[in-house]
Formats: sequence, structure tokens, C-alpha cells
Amino acid sequence: MNEAISQQDKKRILVVDDSEDMRELLQQILEEEDAYTLFFAENGPQAIEQATTIQPDLILMDMSLPGMSGWEAVSYLRKLVTFHETPIVAVTAHVSQSDQERAYAVGCTTHLGKPFDVITVLDTIAELLA
Repeated sequence: MNEAISQQDKKRILVVDDSEDMRELLQQILEEEDAYTLFFAENGPQAIEQATTIQPDLILMDMSLPGMSGWEAVSYLRKLVTFHETPIVAVTAHVSQSDQERAYAVGCTTHLGKPFDVITVLDTIAELLA
């Protein structure tokens, strides 16, 4: 018998993207899994505020954000003890080898290029939260 996961057992995922369409797409993909509670931010400062408030189990971070970039937000979060181990996934159109290296250098756990494959996103999240 497949019972729904209780709200308290769901993993908290913070989705950070300035594109409403991308936030909605990720919401549709992740809500179908019924294993996650989703939170959203549109820019770096909101991401930091949300992250420190909700203590997510995983962060999906767009790297090209207005004002404070995702690069800066990840770097800031990694300096906080509570985020040393939190998986942070760069979800970005910056897909060159140097962009990937830069994402890892600021503290991203892994890198997913846009446009992304839905199965790859779901598999990556499941692996990082296992």
C-alpha cells in the first residue's frame, strides 16, 4: 500500500530562479513526486533569507540572478556553518567547463545545465537526498 508521505517527512527544497516560468516548471516536476515541500526565491538576498529561515535539505540555484548572483549567494551560504553540508545544485544556462568549475569553486555540489532533462533533475535530487 502506497501511503502519502507525511508533511513532516517531506524533504524541504528551496528553488531559486528569477524566471517565473522556470520556478513553475520545477514546481510541477517536483510536486508530482509528493516527497518534497517546496519554497521559492527570485534572487540572491531572498535565497539567503529563505535558506536561513527554512533550513532546506537541498537548494536548486540559478546562477544568473539580478543583483546578487547565484555565484555570490552560494558563496555566502557556504560560509555559514549550517550550510556546509547542504546540497546546492547549480541549475543554469552556464554550461561551459569553466562555468562548471566556477560553480564547484563557490560551493555547488553539482551542476545541471538548462535546458535540463526532467529525469536527470529527479535522479540528481533523489541521489543527493538519499
